[in-house]
Amino acid sequence: MLIFMSILGGFLILTLGAEALVRGASQIALKLGLTPLIIGLTIVAFGTSAPELAVSVKSAIAGNSGIALGNVIGSNIANIGLILGITALIRPIKIESQMVRRDIPIMIAASLLFWSLLLDGGLSFWDGAILSALLVAYLTFSYFTAEKQTDDDVEDTKQNPLLSVLFIVIGISMLVGGGILFVDGAVAMAKSFGISEVIIGLTIVAIGTSMPELVTSIVAALKGQSDIAIGNVVGSNLFNILGILGVTALIHPIVGSEISNLDWIAMIAFAVILLPFAYTGLRIGRREAALLVLGYVAYIGYLVAQV
Repeated sequence: MLIFMSILGGFLILTLGAEALVRGASQIALKLGLTPLIIGLTIVAFGTSAPELAVSVKSAIAGNSGIALGNVIGSNIANIGLILGITALIRPIKIESQMVRRDIPIMIAASLLFWSLLLDGGLSFWDGAILSALLVAYLTFSYFTAEKQTDDDVEDTKQNPLLSVLFIVIGISMLVGGGILFVDGAVAMAKSFGISEVIIGLTIVAIGTSMPELVTSIVAALKGQSDIAIGNVVGSNLFNILGILGVTALIHPIVGSEISNLDWIAMIAFAVILLPFAYTGLRIGRREAALLVLGYVAYIGYLVAQV
């Protein structure tokens, strides 16, 4: 009963946190003259990835590298296959050309770099330093090359900027707390059934820590903020690799021998397939969304069959 309450309570907190984060981030974008896309790629993406950071660092320090790595790989797969798929099924997502030209290719390159760094069996302190430095470089580049909205584009908003920041802080805090509560309940349930650490990381923990992205993307799409929805997913995947694994490896080395080739192939394949899907008509329609969800279901089905 306590496990069920943990899962349900975590989900409710996630929902409220997502609403607050999207509202605050949208207002900040208007005030600063930044496009919703750059806000989605940064503030929203990093905020919704906070649970992954907490879980990965905690798992690596405890010696559970399988959960730490499985969490990131599984989350990146879930972000595209499950979250983007479900969001676009509910409401097709428009894609800006910048996403196709720059951000999705960078996400693919980061995925390949992640795979190459783990060929020696793990992530060392210096691997973490490389990943962290690349994150800083990406953020700096994104900020200085971001298109600014003109005065004519910026809608008039009377909301106090401090209130918008407060919404963001409250939203991120609720996403972290709700995500950890959800994950703790889900992991406890999985362990009671004797499921292995890696499978828990790739599935239950990954889906659980990706719940903020799911709820936030759906809320953003329903509010007509497609840029925040797609920016959230791509930005979260980049932050998962460069930020979460970078910081985690700086704190404690990560062993990667438990991850199978299928998991790598699935993560890179979902990242690559997103590019032509987004390029075609600059939108993710319901047909592409259905293919993403079916692909994710097939991947999870295979993992479950191996238990």
